[in-house]
Amino acid sequence: MTGPKTNEREGTRAVLRNAHMSAYKVREVLDLVRGLPVQEAADILRFSERDAARTVGKLLASAVANAENNDELDPESLYVSACYADEGTTAKRWRPRARGRATRIRKRTSHITVIVSALEGEDLERLRSHRRAEQLAQRARRVAGARRSSDDTRNRADRRRGAPIEDPTTDEVPAGEVPAGEVPAGEVPAGEVAAETTADAAATAETPETSVEASGTESPVAEEGVAPEAEGGTDDVSDVEHTEEGDDK
Repeated sequence: MTGPKTNEREGTRAVLRNAHMSAYKVREVLDLVRGLPVQEAADILRFSERDAARTVGKLLASAVANAENNDELDPESLYVSACYADEGTTAKRWRPRARGRATRIRKRTSHITVIVSALEGEDLERLRSHRRAEQLAQRARRVAGARRSSDDTRNRADRRRGAPIEDPTTDEVPAGEVPAGEVPAGEVPAGEVAAETTADAAATAETPETSVEASGTESPVAEEGVAPEAEGGTDDVSDVEHTEEGDDK
């Protein structure tokens, strides 16, 4: 069973006749938007790199305007129900070639038709829910971008004032723990203790020895070459001096 003829398809249509491009090139673009919602099809045609996409985009906008103004349909509920391109007249031109010959140039044309129809029932509900989800996602992205821009502005202002900027990547030391390389308060590193002990030992070795008497007083040790004084040493010296004085007399 064959389908309906092209001129008997339901929906609102827009037709462009004798477009100066081949039907083959137009069909490559129409295959991209067939069966899609109108807004999505318009986005695809807007960013397509083919030359025929610009012509098809204008024709699609015309079909949507016809459905809105003539048939009083909601533009948001429309989709591309059918689109096709037929071959138009071909203009023939001649091009001179070598040895007196000529080559035929064929300038192709085409008739482009775009038909839009309104969605109904579950398809329309599915389309509306999809659009609501897209709107929520776009709003979330806008809010996130606004927050990032405000944070960047605040950081730049703090940098100009010279205020410290919080760096979330800095490793924080939990309470009660001491960072690596630091000594807790009240403790002395092991290396410093060893150095102090060595210094005290050297100072003790350089200090002269002292003798402690029973009474608790200290008396210096006799130096080298000096004999300690014995008890009664003073009297012996005086007797020698008197003897020498007597001999002189």
